[in-house]
Amino acid sequence: MVDWLAIAVNTISVLLAAWFVFSAFRKQPMNLPHIIGLGVLEVALVAQLVTAIVLLAGGDRPAELAVFISYLVSIVLIPPAAALWGLIERGKWGTGVIAAACLVIPAMMVRLQDLWAVGVG
Repeated sequence: MVDWLAIAVNTISVLLAAWFVFSAFRKQPMNLPHIIGLGVLEVALVAQLVTAIVLLAGGDRPAELAVFISYLVSIVLIPPAAALWGLIERGKWGTGVIAAACLVIPAMMVRLQDLWAVGVG
C-alpha cells in the first residue's frame, strides 16, 4: 500500500466528517457541495483500490488476502451508500449518518495498512 495515498484518504475523510457534523448541527440536509466532497473522497478511494490491485498483480500479497480484498471492496462502497442515505433522509440525520460513514473509512484504512504490512513488510 502507498502510505501517502492512505494518509490523503484519511485526511479527506476526517475533514469531510467534520464538515458533515457541522452541517448536521446546523440541520442542513445534504446538498451539491456535500456530494462533490463525497465524490472527491470516492476518487481517492478508487485510486487506492487501483493501486492495491496493481501491487497485488505485481506479486505482493498480504497475509490474509481474502480479508484484505473484502476491506478494499467494502471501503469503496461506503461513500456512495452514504450519499444515497443522505439523499433519501433529507433531515439532519442524513448528514449525521454520512459523518459517521466518513469516520469509518479511516478505521478501515488503518486495518488495510495493518493487513498489508503483516503480509508484505
